[in-house]
Amino acid sequence: MLQFKESRTRKSAANSWLFRFTIISSTFLISLLVSCNNADNNERSKSPEANQTSENWTDLFDGKTFTGWRTLGSDSVFTAFWKIEDGMIKKTDRGKVPVRADGQPQQGGDLITDSTFENFELSWEWKLFSEGNSGLKYNVSEEMSVSQGSEHAALGFEYQLIDDSAEVWKDLKPAQFSGALYDLLPPHNVQLNPPGAFNESRLIVNGNHVEHWLNGVNVLSYSFDSPELETAYQNSKFAQIPHFIEKRKGHIVLQDHITEAWFKNIRIRPL
Repeated sequence: MLQFKESRTRKSAANSWLFRFTIISSTFLISLLVSCNNADNNERSKSPEANQTSENWTDLFDGKTFTGWRTLGSDSVFTAFWKIEDGMIKKTDRGKVPVRADGQPQQGGDLITDSTFENFELSWEWKLFSEGNSGLKYNVSEEMSVSQGSEHAALGFEYQLIDDSAEVWKDLKPAQFSGALYDLLPPHNVQLNPPGAFNESRLIVNGNHVEHWLNGVNVLSYSFDSPELETAYQNSKFAQIPHFIEKRKGHIVLQDHITEAWFKNIRIRPL
């Protein structure tokens, strides 16, 4: 009888240990599955900022020279309007540009990349000051710009950069504020830093799909072949320019507008 009781006790202990092991294993497995699922969801919900460390990024600006850049319509940079300082490209306010020796104003022009790009992700930081107004242009044909625009100003899609808070701009159209596809499509959910502070922008062009990002928020998505863009084009100041909204392998351009603008950390990667 004593031997039977001891055997039953050992069997009960073994069953108890097996039960606890099963519970612990099940709990661990569930936690692991939840963790993996959350990680997957987090990866899908990340904005493009999360991909900054991925490979194939190229600096379009080395922080020291204008290598890879020139003034549109020229083989050099008009340095009266553009300078490099503190690791930044700085567009000089036109009111601070000295006149020529003959007393006439100097000629300005947009800053354009030597290279052209088709499918890409572009990242840059920019700063304006009170009442500032500038832009980053893409899908730019230099030939179209020179033949149908002006000698040194780019014709192309413009990611608008402007001091949204300035009273002087209060009557602009929705498609003329920061993050917009200028004069064509308006942005949404814009969270702009105040004048004098840097903003981070991203531009994704992949096939016909385009995204504008501003400070971590997707403020505009559109397609080159969408009826929405075609309608906006027909109602815009670009309507008389043939082929303007066609996608092309184009240049990246920093706009020479009237006011001061600073740019840094300009990077691109192919898609």
